Amino acid sequence: MNEELVKSALSKVLYPGFQKDILSFGFVDKIEVDGSNVTVEVTITSSASEVEEELRRNIDLELSRAGAEKIFIKINKPAMPRETSSRGKNIAPNVKNFVMVSSGKGGVGKSTTSVNLAVALAMKGKKVGLLDADIYGPNIPRMLGVENIKPEVIGNKVKPIEAYGLEMISMGSLMGQGEALLWRGSLIIKAIQQFLTDILWSDLDVLVIDMPPGTGDAQLTLAQSVPVTAGVTVTTPQTVALDDADRSLAMFKKLHIPIVGIVENMSGFICPESGKEYDIFGKNTTDELAKKYDTFILADLPIDPTIRLGGDSGSPITYAKPDSEIAKRYLKSAEILWGEIERINEQGIASNEAIQPTSGVSACSTGGSSGGSCSC
Repeated sequence: MNEELVKSALSKVLYPGFQKDILSFGFVDKIEVDGSNVTVEVTITSSASEVEEELRRNIDLELSRAGAEKIFIKINKPAMPRETSSRGKNIAPNVKNFVMVSSGKGGVGKSTTSVNLAVALAMKGKKVGLLDADIYGPNIPRMLGVENIKPEVIGNKVKPIEAYGLEMISMGSLMGQGEALLWRGSLIIKAIQQFLTDILWSDLDVLVIDMPPGTGDAQLTLAQSVPVTAGVTVTTPQTVALDDADRSLAMFKKLHIPIVGIVENMSGFICPESGKEYDIFGKNTTDELAKKYDTFILADLPIDPTIRLGGDSGSPITYAKPDSEIAKRYLKSAEILWGEIERINEQGIASNEAIQPTSGVSACSTGGSSGGSCSC
């Protein structure tokens, strides 16, 4: 045996659930060869025991076929200092962090926030992906100016579209212009899972996920498929929006997703002629909500026509006008968000509570509860 033979054997070991081997993923840390004895050390991103067991079997099988007699396998798994939404399951192991951007209702600027936070993180040198999981209202291709670009298909995988220094995929890029999507919940579940497994994402520092409004199948499926690192809720200041934002934050709590802040959008209007600020929908009304969930206001963003123009023209304000006040607020929010992600990863959030099923909500057509595993 020699190192080249060992590498050749390991290149045949696929990571469970993927068509990519552990050597290509960069999961093999150490190879030691002593005659016909081989020691292999591997570090994986999932803490699930079934993933470890399958890898051990396959590594042992391929090395035995290559001629190894005694095989020693060490598999390092991530520490689990906190209860994660997916209980350690991760169907997208090449992504280091997942940020769920959610809202209790539509029309509050959630997609605009997702785009500008993702662009801001990319401008700060992070390797960023943006997943438009708003299946019924996929607006992000237009916001990034790529609404007429179709993603490249490589084999049975799809390559994400690149724009503004980030990778993006959206149902809007896969459908015809103006086409209506009439799907039941089970198809939404499958689509979310495929967005994570069948897209050729790079090794990303962070995947920002623009969720559909509310708390339904898409949110539950995502939370059960990957360990969501952080949750951001977007709302406007009026009470009817805050009621729904409360539900969004409660969802994060139930799914053990650390809340890293609330974005208060449309927080006042600054008159361009006079410079006077008007609180059209109210302002700073989210403070009590932030206290309730022990979090903070990640950003308060006034109504500004340039935000709308940037979104409609496919030129996000954070990239197009980085010196503007709005862009500075997005950039600052991204800086705070990344700091919170690092804190969560370093310290973890201890929790001994089990994930509680949400009564009356089914996560899949086969009858799996929202707190359990899904067989579809």
